[in-house]
Amino acid sequence: MVTETRHPLLSVVVPVHGVEAHLHQCLDSILDGLDAADAADVELVAVDDASPDRCGELLRAYAASRPAVRVVTLPHNVGLGLARNAGLDEATGRYVWFVDSDDWLPPGSVPAVLARLRADRPDVLLLDHLRVHHDGRIEEDASSPLLRGVDGCVRLAERPELLRVQHTAWNKVVRRAFLTELGLRFFPGWYEDIPFSHPLLIAAERIAVLDRICYRYRQGRPGAITSTRSDRHFDAFDQYDRLFGWLSAARPDEAGLRAELFALMVSHLLVVVGNDHRMPADLRRPFFRRVARHYRRYRPAGGYHRPGGVGGLKHRLVAANSYPAYWMLRAAHRIAGRLRPARPAPAAAVSVEPAAMPAGQSGALAVRR
Repeated sequence: MVTETRHPLLSVVVPVHGVEAHLHQCLDSILDGLDAADAADVELVAVDDASPDRCGELLRAYAASRPAVRVVTLPHNVGLGLARNAGLDEATGRYVWFVDSDDWLPPGSVPAVLARLRADRPDVLLLDHLRVHHDGRIEEDASSPLLRGVDGCVRLAERPELLRVQHTAWNKVVRRAFLTELGLRFFPGWYEDIPFSHPLLIAAERIAVLDRICYRYRQGRPGAITSTRSDRHFDAFDQYDRLFGWLSAARPDEAGLRAELFALMVSHLLVVVGNDHRMPADLRRPFFRRVARHYRRYRPAGGYHRPGGVGGLKHRLVAANSYPAYWMLRAAHRIAGRLRPARPAPAAAVSVEPAAMPAGQSGALAVRR
C-alpha cells in the first residue's frame, strides 16, 4: 500500500544571522498558539546563515523538540537573499512566507493567514504590518490604506495602487508553484526585495489582501542594512537593473507599469542618498550621480507622473544631475526642521519610504527597508 505524503499548507522560511537576542521571540510568534489543524498545516524552515553568535546552537535546540521545525545550516555566510533561496529549496508547503528573524508576528497572525489561503487560494496574499522602534514607539505604514477594501482576489490591473505597497518580501505570502512558474529567485546583494516583490504582483492572476496587522517590523537594530553606513547601498542600482530587465522581457508593451516603477525607483533611491543612517557623507555625491544615470537610462519615453512638493523638486534635480542644488535643498530642509516648533507626537505616527507611498503623497522617511 502506498501512503500519500501530506504537505503543509504553509512554509515559513526564516533566514538567521546575528539575531541571538531576538530569535526565540520570532520563532515562538510563528508556532505558538496554533490548534491541532493549523499546526499540521505549518512548517518552519530556519536557515542558519553562518551566524557568528549562538543562533545555530539555539536553532538546533529549538528544532529538537518541535517536529515542524527544520534547520538548514549554510557553511558560510551568503546574505539574506541567498539564505531565503536555501530555505525555499527545502520548503514543502503550498505557500511560502519569508519572515526575517529580527521581526515577529502578532498573536493570531498565522491562523488568520491560513484561513485566508484556504478561502481564496491566491497567488499572492498581501499583509499589513507595523513598524516598532527600540523605544517602543509604533508606526503605521503610509501604504497601509492601499490594503483597504479588497474583497476576494483581484489582478493588479484592477487595483494598480497595490504596486505601491511596501516592496518587501515579508509582507507577501506566495504560492510556491507560482514562484516556480515565474522562475523567480532572490539575487545576492542588499535590496534583494526589489526585483522579487514587484514581479510577483505584476504576474499574479489572483492577489488577495488580509487587512490585518500580521507582522511587527523592528526598526533601527544595530547591524540591520538600513542602519548601516556602507558603500553596499550601491547594490540598489544592480537590483533595479534586474527589475527593469525582467520588465522588458516579461512585459515589454506595458508603458504604464514602466512609468510607475520608474517613479517608485527614483523616490526610493532619493531616500537612500538622503539618509544619514545609510549613506556615508563622502559617498553621497557619487550615489546621487548614479541616481541621475539610472534616471536617464530608464526614464519612460512617454514621461511619468512626478510626485508633488519637495519630492517632485528632488526628481527634477536628479533629472538635471544637479547635486549642488540638491545639497542646498537638503541643507535648507534640515535647518527648517530644526527651527520648526516641536509639536506633540500623534498616537500613531506615519513613516514610510516614498517608494511605497501613493503618487504625489509625501511623508517621513523610513530608516529600514
